[in-house]
Amino acid sequence: MTGDMRRFGRMGPNLAPIGQGTWYIDQGDRASAIAALRRGLDLGLTHIDTAEMYGDAEPLVAEAIAGRRDEVFLVSKVLPSNASRRGTIAACERSLARLRTDRLDCYLLHWRGHYQLGETVAAFEELVAAGKILSWGVSNFDAGDLRELHRVAGDGRISCNQVLYHLLERAVEHTVIPWCEAHGVAVTAYSPFGHDEFPGPRSPAGRLLQSIADAHGATPRQVALAFLTRRPSVFAIPKAGNPLHAADNAAALALRLSEEEIDAIDQACPLGPEPASLPML
Repeated sequence: MTGDMRRFGRMGPNLAPIGQGTWYIDQGDRASAIAALRRGLDLGLTHIDTAEMYGDAEPLVAEAIAGRRDEVFLVSKVLPSNASRRGTIAACERSLARLRTDRLDCYLLHWRGHYQLGETVAAFEELVAAGKILSWGVSNFDAGDLRELHRVAGDGRISCNQVLYHLLERAVEHTVIPWCEAHGVAVTAYSPFGHDEFPGPRSPAGRLLQSIADAHGATPRQVALAFLTRRPSVFAIPKAGNPLHAADNAAALALRLSEEEIDAIDQACPLGPEPASLPML
């Protein structure tokens, strides 16, 4: 199952627009979760996202990718409480050990905290120079935060911004995605099905998704993934707890929505006004 590959940021590799998230993946059956990640890799979902905050997820990912590290675009995150210059480097070393790898393809600041951005950026650049990470980015940054980070880091250094983005939460379309597109920054959508917020089957939006899905021999969740990744700057990282769910996510790579279908979803799940602060989980 392959769809259009797209460049991850300005300088990153070409990846499928759908990857694999791991938040809460350690709270289900471990063997099933590992099998899901491996099945996703088999089907082209090579972008695997994790974080030091995600409990036992990093060791679980390590087991899933054992012997297949070179296939994977591996992302992890440093907590804001660890994001001093020395703290970031130490946190990265711990993540590398848990993941049983010598490098991360991308390393993110999980959200903005009290440490100066310059400290974290200096650590990221030191890790790049040492070959411990190949690129770096951020998560949960609004446009104002991104502008400040850009002033600190310089042009072309920010690889991605990982943000909450699903059909019923499209706030990033106002200013975050446009800023990222203007500066060659990839946008990664976490929780792309919402956190218990996916349109119900009896709702107008749910009925529309089912109708579009039926026309394509697909599922409503595949339609949602195709809609969210309709822009070439956007990637999505749904979690799958078992191999069947991973295969269901991967099947969205082959789905192409028409402009009429995209417009219909846009109307059924409207953008809404720009909020005062960026939504996050």
